[in-house]
Amino acid sequence: MGEKDKSILDIINKRILILDGATGTEMQKRGLPPGVSPELWSMENPEVSADIYRAYARAGSDMLYTCTFGGTPWKLEEFGAADKTEQINCKIAQNAVKVADELSEREGIRPLIVGDIGPCGRFIMPFGDLDFEQAVLGFKRQVRGLIDGGVDLFVIETQIDIQESRAALLAVKEICGGFTMVSMTFDETGHSLNGTTPEAMAVTLESLGADVVGVNCSTGPKEMLDIIRRIRKMVQIPVMAKPNAGMPVIKDNETVFPMAADEFSTFAKPFAEAGVNIMGGCCGTTPTHIAKLAQSMEGLVPLERKPVETAMLSSATQALITGSNSTIRIIGERINPTGKKILQGELKAGNMAYVRNLARDQAAAGADLLDINAGMPGIDEKQTLLDIISSVVPVVSLPLVIDSSDPDVVEAAVRYYPGRALINSISAEKEKLERLLPVAAKYGAMFIVLPLADNELPDKAERRKELVMEIAERAAAYGYKNKDLVVDGLVMTVSSNPQAAKETLATVRWASQQGFGTVLGLSNISFGLPERGWVNASFFAMAAGAGLSWAIANPSHELLMDTKAASDVLTGRDRDALSYIQRFAKDKNTEKKKETTAKKKTDLPVEDQIVEAVIEGRREDIERLCNQALEMGIAPSELLEKKMIPAIMTVGEYYDARKYFLPQLIASAETMQNGFAVLEPALQASGSNKKKGTLVFATVQGDIHDIGKNIVVLMLRNFGFDVIDLGKDVTAEKIVAAAQTHKADLIGLSALMTTTMVRMPEVIALAKENGLGCKVMVGGAVVTREWAESIGAEYSSDGVEAVNVAARICMDKG
Repeated sequence: MGEKDKSILDIINKRILILDGATGTEMQKRGLPPGVSPELWSMENPEVSADIYRAYARAGSDMLYTCTFGGTPWKLEEFGAADKTEQINCKIAQNAVKVADELSEREGIRPLIVGDIGPCGRFIMPFGDLDFEQAVLGFKRQVRGLIDGGVDLFVIETQIDIQESRAALLAVKEICGGFTMVSMTFDETGHSLNGTTPEAMAVTLESLGADVVGVNCSTGPKEMLDIIRRIRKMVQIPVMAKPNAGMPVIKDNETVFPMAADEFSTFAKPFAEAGVNIMGGCCGTTPTHIAKLAQSMEGLVPLERKPVETAMLSSATQALITGSNSTIRIIGERINPTGKKILQGELKAGNMAYVRNLARDQAAAGADLLDINAGMPGIDEKQTLLDIISSVVPVVSLPLVIDSSDPDVVEAAVRYYPGRALINSISAEKEKLERLLPVAAKYGAMFIVLPLADNELPDKAERRKELVMEIAERAAAYGYKNKDLVVDGLVMTVSSNPQAAKETLATVRWASQQGFGTVLGLSNISFGLPERGWVNASFFAMAAGAGLSWAIANPSHELLMDTKAASDVLTGRDRDALSYIQRFAKDKNTEKKKETTAKKKTDLPVEDQIVEAVIEGRREDIERLCNQALEMGIAPSELLEKKMIPAIMTVGEYYDARKYFLPQLIASAETMQNGFAVLEPALQASGSNKKKGTLVFATVQGDIHDIGKNIVVLMLRNFGFDVIDLGKDVTAEKIVAAAQTHKADLIGLSALMTTTMVRMPEVIALAKENGLGCKVMVGGAVVTREWAESIGAEYSSDGVEAVNVAARICMDKG
């Protein structure tokens, strides 16, 4: 961290800083036309932007965001200006810096200028189709422009995709290493659109180098407080909040946020008590809101940030807390081709369906993490490991252990992985230590310490301890603490060395006492012996007593997992034996259920395999299965109505219950679509391909966001609706004309921004003027059920609800 960044942190540590409020609505008040790029308009009207900067600075804002929220090349491309990304961001930033300098000279206040980086409008791999490295490069273009414009620090805000947050953060850190704040948005259930929890976000971004993490937009201040508390418990860095002024409503045909400045400011003390270090306002907040907030924050001091005592890993969706108080964590070992001919064949063929099933099975069996390894001859190990990550991340919520002997492969994997990974492993071998320690530190990964040295495999605990300390001391220079390292006790087979177990247990006991995590690959201990399961389980119990915290094992091994459950109770890790009781409090049909569960998916009737494929989002299997079913003479209408549609309805139920999130919903919807494409010719030939209704969909004028609308359209088409998708930024006239031409049963409207919501009632009014009898359904991130009712529209929160609404309306018409 440079001197400038340290000075920013020093200010944050002394008092709670005030951010600015909403920019888009302030620009509208000053003449921003609908459907125009705010960035281009800001560049062409610098004095208007300057007026907004001054207003917030005089209201008490310590930091001012540049008017570059949509300044990514992807957003600017919508207006034909992607090639000018650097120049546009530079010019807007220069205008903000000029205002700050003038305020400093004339009024004695000098707010920090924050380069604002918003979402790119696309999902990034493994959740979408935008290549991760291309995303990093695109964000770097915006970062360069902001740097040239003279910004003091950066904010990456309003993020819904943890992978996009990572890409943007890496762009900043790799270009200049500048002080960076990152904030995501969460729904009322406490998840991002992709299912990320505040805890997972906090762990992932702090480990990757974010200087501040927090939340913006999302909700009003009352609902945001709990999210701030949850984030605060997970990190040692400052926390920021930028809530809306309540949730939007329509008043006099205008989108308004109901929370007045006085009420907004009453949340200053609760946010300070929740641990916020930086606070401002998002949608609906004005300079008056910020002035009142600043007044209420006077005299309030930030909470002391205490060290986080436990080590934490994260997946794209969940955080995993480790340490002496947690149960022993099981690292599933099955995604490793060594000695596994079937997996080797599937990896050579590029078949990731098998890998996904291994991941799901291990998660269901009780694994806490998954070790992934692609080390075998005849394949591109790096690309295969990246493919495994892409395949596994959307289907299980467990953190991953990156396992490779090739440092280049490890670096590629931890760079791409959308969480905080565990590296397996870093030894005292000179080349690997020098190569991998900087990699682990750059991407914030924890790692397993393997007490090996060049040409040395120590069989005594004392030498292992020396090597562990050598690695730990080197890691400390990169900021690692003992809690972030997991010591491998180095299991050797007891059949060839009777003292092997004793030396390993001594290593585990010592490492645990030093505050390290500890891990063992259990099965090595019994190599060459009969009935190995008993030896492994007994050794596991002994290691648990010595302080073992992680075990690499097959979670499907019942004896081992039962031993783990008992060991957690006996070592005091399973409080009140709750997990133990839950594991064994099963009915009399347990064994029968196990047999049924263990039955291979390929043993199921093909129509049931189709159901499983849709529910699990197995895009690559569905076409083969549908063709197989048709060849067997199963009626296409039966497959669609009795199998595929009920399956996608189950997916919808999982989504509503937050068992599934957007990646799983998209995977299942696309699987359904691929299957329907196979069935459609047969359905048409049999005359059973009747459309359920005709729908016209569009994102309203002035709004260029269409991710949510596209997902809804995909779901509706899967259910047999004829959907005419007009795209984004569509005028009311064009929407109504399309509805007339196609004799639509329903018009669907989407809006992401509060500034474009007002276009929805315009469409409704025009439809009535033209005598259209069809209803209108609205949705989008900022749209609420109450707001929809106030304009006389139907409401859907997501694609699943949209299907139900459309079905009801079309049935009523029919």
